[in-house]
Formats: sequence, structure tokens, C-alpha cells
Amino acid sequence: MGFFSGRAAFIRFRVLNAPPQIFGEEHLQRLAAHAAGRQRVASADGIEIGWTAGEHVLDTDFQPAKNIVNDALVFDLRVDTDRLPPDLLRAYTAIELLALSRNNPSGFPSLRQKREAKEAARARLEEEARDGRFRKRKCYPLLWERLSNEIWFSSTAATAIDRMAGLLAQTFDLTLECMTAGRRAYHLAEVHARTRQVDDSAPSPFVPGITPASLAWIVDERNRDFLGNEFLLWLWFYTDTRGDTITLADRSELAVFPSQTLTLECPRGQTGLETIRSDAPTRLPEARRAVQAGKLPRKLGLTLVRHQEQYELTLHAENLALSAIRLPPLPDDITDPQQMRQERVTQLRHLVESLDLLYDAFVQRRLTREWEKELHAMQSWLKKEERRAA
Repeated sequence: MGFFSGRAAFIRFRVLNAPPQIFGEEHLQRLAAHAAGRQRVASADGIEIGWTAGEHVLDTDFQPAKNIVNDALVFDLRVDTDRLPPDLLRAYTAIELLALSRNNPSGFPSLRQKREAKEAARARLEEEARDGRFRKRKCYPLLWERLSNEIWFSSTAATAIDRMAGLLAQTFDLTLECMTAGRRAYHLAEVHARTRQVDDSAPSPFVPGITPASLAWIVDERNRDFLGNEFLLWLWFYTDTRGDTITLADRSELAVFPSQTLTLECPRGQTGLETIRSDAPTRLPEARRAVQAGKLPRKLGLTLVRHQEQYELTLHAENLALSAIRLPPLPDDITDPQQMRQERVTQLRHLVESLDLLYDAFVQRRLTREWEKELHAMQSWLKKEERRAA
């Protein structure tokens, strides 16, 4: 499964229903009732979806030991798509067209014959596809985390998310909310009665006269996901000017190091996207020139250390999705496969908790008067870098 081997990646969804008291046979039976391959009739686009147990694309044997791990329900979404080979379709069309136009006095096929040849070729290919020879199967791992009542889904593609959410609604009657930067800020503001501050927030003018009042990738005026872009820029500023250690709300300390990758984009949608790869991308002069020109971070690679555990990942600004996650090595005394899976879930929970506390530390500044002072410091930081470059 994607969460238990290699580098993990997922986007988080809050489950708006009450959390289950415990995962058990009832949940596994519901998954089995909507297992991949049970759907009799394909959807209008010819795509079939269903759940799998995770060991391989044909595994529909749901078991507690396999699919219930450390208070989490883990399983896969499988998407089956029939992809008719275009080269074979062209070949069948040519064969049909030759047969239809053989007796034409002109020696050329008519428009009607061309249309009939295409229809006959597609019908022949669809008949051959009935046995599944052209079917493509793709699995997307999910983890339903009971303690926080969240769904972690391994794809950020809109079509995959829509299919996952729709099938979860059929299977468990769940309603989901994507935990984007804006939604996370609202949830935190509700705790401190500061939702008005989130409503009134607007993109900050980090480079006065250059930073626009709206972002090209934020099309909804009510959307506050631009806070994710400001969060990544603030992390860049903080680690560049104040050190790499941030004290969190629970009094623990988190060491933050920008690393590996940085993606910036023009908020006006004019000068394009720029991706920089380096051990320390924020230290490179081209990265600084890009942000001085008004570009904002869309993705940033991070190395985090908290409670002596080190994590590597890429954080996406607007939806706070995580990718290329490298977890700490497991302790040497854990050799049982089931214990290893349980420890992986514990590590992922610790990583998510650390990121939430880090983002909350930013939002606490962003939604108070302290932000005016912080914004002025960031503007001075950028001007200072401009003088240094000159």
C-alpha cells in the first residue's frame, strides 16, 4: 500500500460526520459490498470504480489484520477504464473503408462510407474490449484516520477526488471537506473567535506596487487558500532571518529547513511558473529574484525535525497536500510486519500534527495585529535583498 512502503503522498479531508467508535467487521462488509468488479453497469463515461483491499489491483479480500491498522481503516480506490488502442481503431477503420469503397466508380470513398467505416470499426473494437483486454486499472490508497476523523487520499486529481468522495458517500454515507489552507485557517479561527479576521483577510502586499490584490490561481473571491502561499513565504522569511527553530503551541520545538525543491508562480498569471531544485533552494539568487519580482511559492520542499524525528516532504501551498514524504527509519527492534505498519501510521500522525502546529503558529500571527509588524519586516527583508543584489 502507498502508506506503508516507499514515499507517501496524500491530501487531507475532514469527515463532517461523527467519528466511528471503532473500526470493525461492519466497515469491512461495506467495503466488500462496493468492491471493485461488483459494479454491473459502467458509468456513462465507461469508467467503473470500487474498493480493493490493497495488496494488489485484484485484491478484494478485506480482513481486520490487513485493513484495520492502529485505529485507521486503510484500503484502495480502484478505477477501471477501457482505453481503445487508437492505432488498432485506425487499422480497423481502414479495413472497413476499403471494403465499403471497393466498387466506387470514382475510386474514392464517400463521406457516408467514411462515417460508416468509423462506426463499424469502433463497434468491432468495443466488442473485443468486452473481455477486458483493453482495460486499465489504477489504485489510489486511502487511510481513514479515526482519531482525527480525517480521510487521507493519495491523489490530488479532481476527477479521482470526485470519484472517491462519491463512492465514500455510497459506502459509508460520509460527507467530506478538503482541509485546504483557507479551511484550516477558518477552523483555527473558530477556536479563538476570529473568523471575522479570516473573512476580512486579503493577499498581503509583500512587494508594494507589484504584488496584486488577487491571485490568478484563486478564482473564488470567498476563497482564502492564498494563506497557504503566504505561509510558505513566511517560512522562507523566518528561516532566513530568525533561525530554523520555531516554538509551537504545545511548547515543543520544530526545526524547519527548506530543501530540495521550490516552485514559484506569478500571481498575475503573466510570467509563468518556475521550479528550482537544490539542497537549499531558497538560498539561491534566482529564487530571491523571483520572489522580489512578485512571484509567490506554490510548493516548497521541507525537512522537519520534532521530538528527535526527522521528516522530508514537499508541501503544496493552497491545499496543504503532502508529497514525496520520507518518514524516519523504523526502530531496529520492530521486525513484525503488522507492528511496522502500525508504526508507520504513528509516524504519519506525528508528521500531520507537527505540520498543523506549524501552520497554526503562522495563522496566529496572520490573524492578529502582530501581522502588520511581521509584514513590514518581510517587506524590509525583500528590499534588503534587492540592495544586496544590486
